Amino acid sequence: MLTLSNVKKSYGTREVIKGVSFKIEKGESFGLLGPNGAGKSTLISMICGLVPPLAGEILVDGKLVGKNLKEIKQMIGVVPQDIALYPTMSGIDNLIFWGKMYGLSGKVAKARAKEVLEIVGLTERAKGRIDTFSGGMKRRINIGAALMHRPQLLIMDEPTVGIDPQSRKHILETVKTLNEQGMTVIYTSHYMEEVEYLCRRIAIIDEGKLIVSGTRRDLSNRLAGGTVLKLTVDSLRPSFIEMLEQLDGVEKVIVRPEEIDVHLQSKMEIVADVILLAGRLEVVIHNMQLQEANLETLFLQLTGRSLRE
Repeated sequence: MLTLSNVKKSYGTREVIKGVSFKIEKGESFGLLGPNGAGKSTLISMICGLVPPLAGEILVDGKLVGKNLKEIKQMIGVVPQDIALYPTMSGIDNLIFWGKMYGLSGKVAKARAKEVLEIVGLTERAKGRIDTFSGGMKRRINIGAALMHRPQLLIMDEPTVGIDPQSRKHILETVKTLNEQGMTVIYTSHYMEEVEYLCRRIAIIDEGKLIVSGTRRDLSNRLAGGTVLKLTVDSLRPSFIEMLEQLDGVEKVIVRPEEIDVHLQSKMEIVADVILLAGRLEVVIHNMQLQEANLETLFLQLTGRSLRE
């Protein structure tokens, strides 16, 4: 469905996409994970033909973006990060409007709008004005607008930013159902738990570079240690860090501004050893927590910083 080959993009002297390549199969739910400013939205803009790449090729269903743009736009539905709705119009009128923008006739657009309202769970608020909707309801209509023309590829750019937990859960379930029905989905987020829930394959990008990609299992296998002991201490003394690394069962130690992550080879009992070591070196431990390693952990291992930093 989608192929990116060594895609690059610059604005002036600032290189924002640095040779990104990956493929997405038809019917796949593919996660694009990275912190704010990593380049996710720029990649989406290039896939949709809104901005041209500086170098490389983008193919949608085998068609080159830039030469087959009109045909490609009919295949893609985009849920932008910002709300793209008319606030003084009703929910159903917004959907009809966007349906017509995609080329649907008035009668077809009206019928499809009713179907889409049911998909996003807002049939009862069809005639309500957008400016009376909650943030989560606006997000759901925003998704509905992208579904009006029955796209083959649905691209969702941070669709759950700033919404309540109930709406977030509804959106995730809607995306999962659409994918199970055969729609190809690209889901971008800096919330790793959303991507883990929705997507079988995941690509992690940072500072315009593809850091790693693969299935959830592939990425989990790259983790150094399946358990992480997170420590908050009064001071980051080099001698304490060095001796932590030498403890039996420790795979890796990552030092962050306010925290130390100790990656363990297994769930072995190491807490007592750490407490004894801290006491011997007069290091005060303010907080200690054991966590299972996840995609957030992998990103931290690869880049030295958090997804949300």
